[in-house]
Amino acid sequence: MPRLDSLTGMRFVAALAVFVHHTTGLARSTGLAHAPVLFPYSTMGVNGVGFFFVLSGFLLAWGHRPGTPRGLFYWRRAGRIWPAHLVATIPCVWVFYVWGGVPTDAFSFVTSLLLVQTWFPGVVPMLPGNGVAWTLSVEVFFYFLFPWVIGPALRLRTRTLALLAAAGLATMWAVNWWAADHLSPFAREWVMRHPVTRLPEFAVGLVCAIALRRGHRIALRPAALLACFAAYTAVYVHRAAWLAPVLVRQLEWTVRPFVAVVSALLILAYARRELAGRRGALCSRPMVLLGAWSYAFYLLHQTLNRFVGDTWGRFRPDDSALFVLTGLAVAVTALSWALFTYVEEPARKWWTRHTPRRLAR
Repeated sequence: MPRLDSLTGMRFVAALAVFVHHTTGLARSTGLAHAPVLFPYSTMGVNGVGFFFVLSGFLLAWGHRPGTPRGLFYWRRAGRIWPAHLVATIPCVWVFYVWGGVPTDAFSFVTSLLLVQTWFPGVVPMLPGNGVAWTLSVEVFFYFLFPWVIGPALRLRTRTLALLAAAGLATMWAVNWWAADHLSPFAREWVMRHPVTRLPEFAVGLVCAIALRRGHRIALRPAALLACFAAYTAVYVHRAAWLAPVLVRQLEWTVRPFVAVVSALLILAYARRELAGRRGALCSRPMVLLGAWSYAFYLLHQTLNRFVGDTWGRFRPDDSALFVLTGLAVAVTALSWALFTYVEEPARKWWTRHTPRRLAR
Protein backbone atom coordinates (compact mmCIF):
# COMPACT_ATOMS: atom_id res chain seq x y z
CA MET A 1 0.00 0.00 0.00
CA PRO A 2 1.28 3.53 -0.77
CA ARG A 3 2.55 5.74 2.02
CA LEU A 4 0.04 8.39 3.10
CA ASP A 5 1.94 11.55 3.99
CA SER A 6 -1.19 13.40 5.12
CA LEU A 7 -1.60 10.95 7.98
CA THR A 8 1.98 11.62 9.07
CA GLY A 9 1.21 15.33 9.16
CA MET A 10 -1.94 14.63 11.18
CA ARG A 11 0.17 12.95 13.86
CA PHE A 12 1.83 16.25 14.69
CA VAL A 13 -1.51 18.06 14.86
CA ALA A 14 -2.76 15.49 17.38
CA ALA A 15 0.45 15.69 19.44
CA LEU A 16 0.22 19.49 19.44
CA ALA A 17 -3.40 19.28 20.67
CA VAL A 18 -2.29 17.16 23.63
CA PHE A 19 0.54 19.62 24.32
CA VAL A 20 -1.83 22.60 24.31
CA HIS A 21 -4.22 20.78 26.64
CA HIS A 22 -1.46 19.97 29.12
CA THR A 23 -0.03 23.48 28.99
CA THR A 24 -3.28 25.41 29.37
CA GLY A 25 -4.66 23.14 32.09
CA LEU A 26 -7.89 21.52 33.17
CA ALA A 27 -9.42 24.53 34.92
CA ARG A 28 -9.06 28.29 35.12
CA SER A 29 -6.74 27.96 38.10
CA THR A 30 -4.48 25.33 36.54
CA GLY A 31 -2.06 25.08 33.65
CA LEU A 32 1.42 26.40 33.10
CA ALA A 33 0.37 29.06 30.56
CA HIS A 34 -3.40 29.48 30.79
CA ALA A 35 -4.62 31.44 27.77
CA PRO A 36 -8.34 32.41 27.93
CA VAL A 37 -8.50 32.63 24.13
CA LEU A 38 -7.86 28.87 24.05
CA PHE A 39 -9.44 27.69 27.28
CA PRO A 40 -11.77 25.82 27.81
CA TYR A 41 -11.70 24.59 24.20
CA SER A 42 -8.13 23.40 24.66
CA THR A 43 -9.34 20.76 27.13
CA MET A 44 -10.57 18.73 24.16
CA GLY A 45 -6.90 18.29 23.24
CA VAL A 46 -6.73 15.37 25.66
CA ASN A 47 -8.64 13.39 23.04
CA GLY A 48 -5.62 13.59 20.76
CA VAL A 49 -4.59 10.29 22.37
CA GLY A 50 -7.83 8.72 21.13
CA PHE A 51 -6.96 9.91 17.64
CA PHE A 52 -3.58 8.19 17.97
CA PHE A 53 -5.26 4.90 18.93
CA VAL A 54 -7.51 5.08 15.87
CA LEU A 55 -4.59 6.04 13.63
CA SER A 56 -2.51 3.18 15.01
CA GLY A 57 -5.14 0.63 14.00
CA PHE A 58 -5.46 2.22 10.57
CA LEU A 59 -1.74 2.35 9.82
CA LEU A 60 -1.01 -1.19 11.00
CA ALA A 61 -3.81 -2.60 8.84
CA TRP A 62 -2.96 -0.33 5.89
CA GLY A 63 0.68 -1.41 5.86
CA HIS A 64 0.02 -5.08 6.66
CA ARG A 65 1.81 -7.60 4.48
CA PRO A 66 0.29 -11.09 4.65
CA GLY A 67 2.80 -13.69 5.74
CA THR A 68 4.85 -11.41 8.01
CA PRO A 69 5.98 -13.58 10.94
CA ARG A 70 4.59 -12.49 14.30
CA GLY A 71 8.04 -12.48 15.86
CA LEU A 72 9.36 -10.16 13.17
CA PHE A 73 6.43 -7.81 13.65
CA TYR A 74 7.02 -7.67 17.42
CA TRP A 75 10.74 -7.11 16.94
CA ARG A 76 10.17 -4.17 14.61
CA ARG A 77 7.59 -2.59 16.92
CA ALA A 78 9.96 -2.88 19.88
CA GLY A 79 12.72 -1.15 17.93
CA ARG A 80 10.29 1.56 16.94
CA ILE A 81 9.04 2.59 20.39
CA TRP A 82 11.40 1.51 23.16
CA PRO A 83 14.70 3.34 22.46
CA ALA A 84 13.12 6.81 22.36
CA HIS A 85 10.89 5.94 25.31
CA LEU A 86 13.84 4.87 27.45
CA VAL A 87 15.96 7.91 26.57
CA ALA A 88 13.04 10.32 27.13
CA THR A 89 12.54 8.79 30.57
CA ILE A 90 16.00 9.94 31.72
CA PRO A 91 15.25 13.69 31.95
CA CYS A 92 11.77 12.83 33.20
CA VAL A 93 13.25 11.01 36.21
CA TRP A 94 15.25 14.08 37.16
CA VAL A 95 12.51 16.65 36.58
CA PHE A 96 9.64 14.77 38.21
CA TYR A 97 11.14 12.43 40.79
CA VAL A 98 14.56 13.73 41.84
CA TRP A 99 14.09 17.48 41.57
CA GLY A 100 10.29 17.57 41.66
CA GLY A 101 9.90 15.11 44.52
CA VAL A 102 6.94 13.20 43.06
CA PRO A 103 6.50 10.01 45.15
CA THR A 104 6.93 6.68 43.39
CA ASP A 105 8.29 3.19 44.02
CA ALA A 106 10.50 0.70 42.20
CA PHE A 107 7.65 -1.52 41.02
CA SER A 108 5.71 1.38 39.53
CA PHE A 109 8.79 2.73 37.80
CA VAL A 110 9.70 -0.65 36.30
CA THR A 111 6.17 -1.12 34.96
CA SER A 112 6.51 2.22 33.18
CA LEU A 113 9.83 1.21 31.61
CA LEU A 114 8.29 -2.06 30.40
CA LEU A 115 5.13 -0.22 29.27
CA VAL A 116 2.72 -2.35 31.27
CA GLN A 117 1.76 0.33 33.81
CA THR A 118 -1.87 0.67 32.71
CA TRP A 119 -2.57 -2.92 33.78
CA PHE A 120 -1.94 -2.14 37.47
CA PRO A 121 -4.33 0.10 39.44
CA GLY A 122 -1.98 0.52 42.41
CA VAL A 123 1.03 2.14 40.72
CA VAL A 124 2.40 5.36 42.22
CA PRO A 125 1.66 7.90 40.88
CA MET A 126 -1.33 6.92 38.74
CA LEU A 127 0.84 7.60 35.66
CA PRO A 128 4.33 6.49 36.77
CA GLY A 129 7.63 7.07 35.03
CA ASN A 130 7.14 9.35 32.06
CA GLY A 131 3.44 9.98 32.67
CA VAL A 132 2.48 10.42 29.03
CA ALA A 133 3.84 6.94 28.29
CA TRP A 134 0.61 5.41 29.58
CA THR A 135 -0.60 5.61 25.99
CA LEU A 136 2.40 3.52 24.90
CA SER A 137 1.28 0.84 27.34
CA VAL A 138 -2.05 0.80 25.53
CA GLU A 139 -0.30 0.72 22.15
CA VAL A 140 1.86 -2.23 23.20
CA PHE A 141 -1.32 -4.20 23.87
CA PHE A 142 -2.59 -3.29 20.41
CA TYR A 143 0.71 -4.38 18.88
CA PHE A 144 0.49 -7.70 20.71
CA LEU A 145 -3.02 -8.35 19.40
CA PHE A 146 -2.57 -7.19 15.82
CA PRO A 147 -0.85 -10.26 14.29
CA TRP A 148 -3.51 -12.47 15.87
CA VAL A 149 -6.56 -10.50 14.74
CA ILE A 150 -5.62 -9.19 11.30
CA GLY A 151 -5.96 -12.58 9.60
CA PRO A 152 -9.45 -13.32 10.93
CA ALA A 153 -10.47 -9.71 10.28
CA LEU A 154 -9.45 -9.95 6.62
CA ARG A 155 -11.68 -13.01 6.22
CA LEU A 156 -14.79 -11.15 7.39
CA ARG A 157 -17.06 -9.07 5.20
CA THR A 158 -16.65 -5.31 5.47
CA ARG A 159 -20.22 -4.91 6.73
CA THR A 160 -19.56 -7.43 9.52
CA LEU A 161 -16.39 -5.61 10.50
CA ALA A 162 -18.26 -2.29 10.59
CA LEU A 163 -20.94 -3.77 12.86
CA LEU A 164 -18.29 -5.19 15.20
CA ALA A 165 -16.53 -1.81 15.35
CA ALA A 166 -19.83 -0.06 16.13
CA ALA A 167 -20.57 -2.62 18.84
CA GLY A 168 -17.14 -1.96 20.35
CA LEU A 169 -17.78 1.78 20.54
CA ALA A 170 -21.20 1.16 22.08
CA THR A 171 -19.53 -1.05 24.67
CA MET A 172 -17.00 1.69 25.38
CA TRP A 173 -19.86 4.11 26.04
CA ALA A 174 -21.62 1.58 28.31
CA VAL A 175 -18.45 0.87 30.31
CA ASN A 176 -17.88 4.61 30.77
CA TRP A 177 -21.48 4.99 31.97
CA TRP A 178 -21.15 2.05 34.37
CA ALA A 179 -17.80 3.24 35.72
CA ALA A 180 -19.18 6.74 36.36
CA ASP A 181 -22.07 5.33 38.40
CA HIS A 182 -20.28 2.58 40.32
CA LEU A 183 -16.60 3.44 40.75
CA SER A 184 -14.59 6.05 42.58
CA PRO A 185 -13.01 8.81 40.47
CA PHE A 186 -9.59 7.12 40.79
CA ALA A 187 -10.91 3.69 39.74
CA ARG A 188 -12.91 5.24 36.92
CA GLU A 189 -9.81 6.92 35.51
CA TRP A 190 -7.90 3.64 35.69
CA VAL A 191 -10.68 1.75 33.90
CA MET A 192 -10.95 4.34 31.13
CA ARG A 193 -7.18 4.21 30.53
CA HIS A 194 -7.05 0.42 30.53
CA PRO A 195 -5.84 -1.10 27.24
CA VAL A 196 -8.91 -3.32 26.90
CA THR A 197 -11.22 -0.32 27.33
CA ARG A 198 -9.42 1.58 24.56
CA LEU A 199 -9.46 -1.37 22.16
CA PRO A 200 -12.59 -0.17 20.26
CA GLU A 201 -10.69 2.93 19.09
CA PHE A 202 -7.96 0.76 17.62
CA ALA A 203 -10.55 -1.52 16.04
CA VAL A 204 -12.29 1.38 14.29
CA GLY A 205 -9.03 2.42 12.64
CA LEU A 206 -8.26 -1.15 11.61
CA VAL A 207 -11.69 -1.63 10.03
CA CYS A 208 -11.41 1.65 8.12
CA ALA A 209 -8.07 0.62 6.64
CA ILE A 210 -9.41 -2.75 5.54
CA ALA A 211 -12.41 -1.06 3.92
CA LEU A 212 -10.16 1.38 2.08
CA ARG A 213 -7.86 -1.41 0.91
CA ARG A 214 -10.89 -3.22 -0.50
CA GLY A 215 -11.81 -0.20 -2.59
CA HIS A 216 -14.62 1.24 -0.51
CA ARG A 217 -14.80 5.01 -0.91
CA ILE A 218 -16.98 7.44 1.02
CA ALA A 219 -17.35 11.02 -0.16
CA LEU A 220 -16.13 12.90 2.91
CA ARG A 221 -15.09 16.53 3.13
CA PRO A 222 -12.45 17.27 5.79
CA ALA A 223 -13.76 20.83 6.22
CA ALA A 224 -17.26 19.56 7.04
CA LEU A 225 -15.89 17.04 9.53
CA LEU A 226 -13.75 19.68 11.22
CA ALA A 227 -16.75 22.03 11.44
CA CYS A 228 -18.77 19.23 13.03
CA PHE A 229 -16.01 18.60 15.55
CA ALA A 230 -15.75 22.32 16.33
CA ALA A 231 -19.50 22.51 16.98
CA TYR A 232 -19.36 19.44 19.19
CA THR A 233 -16.42 20.94 21.10
CA ALA A 234 -18.37 24.14 21.79
CA VAL A 235 -21.32 22.17 23.13
CA TYR A 236 -19.08 19.83 25.13
CA VAL A 237 -17.06 22.49 26.94
CA HIS A 238 -20.21 24.52 27.75
CA ARG A 239 -22.36 21.48 28.50
CA ALA A 240 -23.04 22.39 32.13
CA ALA A 241 -24.48 25.77 31.14
CA TRP A 242 -26.24 24.75 27.94
CA LEU A 243 -27.70 21.30 28.62
CA ALA A 244 -29.90 19.48 31.10
CA PRO A 245 -27.99 17.35 33.68
CA VAL A 246 -28.95 14.06 32.04
CA LEU A 247 -27.56 15.26 28.70
CA VAL A 248 -24.42 16.56 30.38
CA ARG A 249 -23.67 13.10 31.72
CA GLN A 250 -24.39 11.40 28.42
CA LEU A 251 -22.07 13.81 26.63
CA GLU A 252 -19.28 12.98 29.07
CA TRP A 253 -19.75 9.25 28.50
CA THR A 254 -19.87 9.47 24.72
CA VAL A 255 -16.99 11.88 24.06
CA ARG A 256 -14.40 9.15 23.44
CA PRO A 257 -16.56 7.13 21.02
CA PHE A 258 -17.54 10.35 19.23
CA VAL A 259 -13.90 11.41 18.85
CA ALA A 260 -13.06 7.92 17.59
CA VAL A 261 -15.70 8.18 14.86
CA VAL A 262 -14.64 11.68 13.80
CA SER A 263 -10.97 10.63 13.84
CA ALA A 264 -11.71 7.62 11.63
CA LEU A 265 -13.70 9.73 9.18
CA LEU A 266 -10.97 12.38 9.02
CA ILE A 267 -8.34 9.73 8.39
CA LEU A 268 -10.47 8.25 5.60
CA ALA A 269 -11.17 11.67 4.10
CA TYR A 270 -7.53 12.70 3.92
CA ALA A 271 -6.39 9.25 2.79
CA ARG A 272 -8.98 9.24 0.02
CA ARG A 273 -7.92 12.72 -1.14
CA GLU A 274 -4.28 11.71 -1.24
CA LEU A 275 -4.97 8.47 -3.08
CA ALA A 276 -6.88 10.54 -5.64
CA GLY A 277 -3.77 12.68 -6.17
CA ARG A 278 -4.86 15.73 -4.17
CA ARG A 279 -2.07 16.67 -1.79
CA GLY A 280 -2.65 19.50 0.66
CA ALA A 281 -0.82 21.24 3.48
CA LEU A 282 -0.64 18.08 5.58
CA CYS A 283 1.47 16.47 2.83
CA SER A 284 3.97 19.35 2.74
CA ARG A 285 7.55 18.60 3.69
CA PRO A 286 7.44 20.65 6.94
CA MET A 287 4.32 18.83 8.14
CA VAL A 288 5.70 15.43 7.20
CA LEU A 289 8.90 16.20 9.12
CA LEU A 290 6.94 17.43 12.13
CA GLY A 291 4.84 14.28 11.93
CA ALA A 292 7.99 12.16 11.92
CA TRP A 293 9.14 13.96 15.07
CA SER A 294 5.70 13.80 16.74
CA TYR A 295 6.46 10.66 18.76
CA ALA A 296 9.50 12.32 20.31
CA PHE A 297 7.48 15.54 20.73
CA TYR A 298 4.84 13.64 22.67
CA LEU A 299 7.39 11.89 24.87
CA LEU A 300 9.20 15.11 25.82
CA HIS A 301 6.54 17.80 26.10
CA GLN A 302 5.28 17.15 29.61
CA THR A 303 8.80 16.94 31.03
CA LEU A 304 9.61 20.37 29.62
CA ASN A 305 6.30 21.73 30.91
CA ARG A 306 7.12 20.53 34.42
CA PHE A 307 10.69 21.83 34.25
CA VAL A 308 9.56 25.30 33.18
CA GLY A 309 6.81 25.34 35.80
CA ASP A 310 9.14 24.33 38.62
CA THR A 311 11.78 26.83 37.50
CA TRP A 312 9.71 29.93 36.72
CA GLY A 313 6.30 29.10 38.14
CA ARG A 314 2.90 29.53 36.54
CA PHE A 315 2.64 32.37 34.04
CA ARG A 316 0.00 35.09 34.12
CA PRO A 317 -3.41 33.67 33.13
CA ASP A 318 -4.05 36.01 30.21
CA ASP A 319 -3.58 35.79 26.47
CA SER A 320 0.07 36.79 26.75
CA ALA A 321 0.45 33.13 27.69
CA LEU A 322 0.20 32.42 23.95
CA PHE A 323 3.79 33.65 23.61
CA VAL A 324 4.88 31.24 26.34
CA LEU A 325 2.98 28.40 24.73
CA THR A 326 4.51 29.15 21.32
CA GLY A 327 8.01 29.34 22.79
CA LEU A 328 7.52 26.03 24.60
CA ALA A 329 6.21 24.39 21.43
CA VAL A 330 9.27 25.55 19.50
CA ALA A 331 11.58 24.30 22.26
CA VAL A 332 9.88 20.90 22.40
CA THR A 333 10.02 20.66 18.61
CA ALA A 334 13.77 21.32 18.65
CA LEU A 335 14.28 18.69 21.34
CA SER A 336 12.08 16.23 19.47
CA TRP A 337 14.16 16.76 16.32
CA ALA A 338 17.27 15.89 18.33
CA LEU A 339 15.67 12.81 19.90
CA PHE A 340 14.44 11.61 16.51
CA THR A 341 17.69 12.35 14.67
CA TYR A 342 20.17 11.01 17.22
CA VAL A 343 18.20 8.31 19.05
CA GLU A 344 14.91 7.19 17.53
CA GLU A 345 15.88 6.78 13.89
CA PRO A 346 19.45 5.47 14.39
CA ALA A 347 18.18 2.99 17.00
CA ARG A 348 15.42 1.80 14.69
CA LYS A 349 17.90 1.22 11.86
CA TRP A 350 20.35 -0.56 14.18
CA TRP A 351 17.53 -2.69 15.55
CA THR A 352 16.42 -3.63 12.04
CA ARG A 353 19.96 -4.59 10.98
CA HIS A 354 20.25 -6.87 14.01
CA THR A 355 17.00 -8.75 13.48
CA PRO A 356 17.53 -12.38 14.57
CA ARG A 357 17.36 -14.70 11.58
CA ARG A 358 14.92 -17.01 13.30
CA LEU A 359 12.35 -14.19 13.51
CA ALA A 360 12.35 -13.64 9.74
CA ARG A 361 11.37 -17.22 8.99
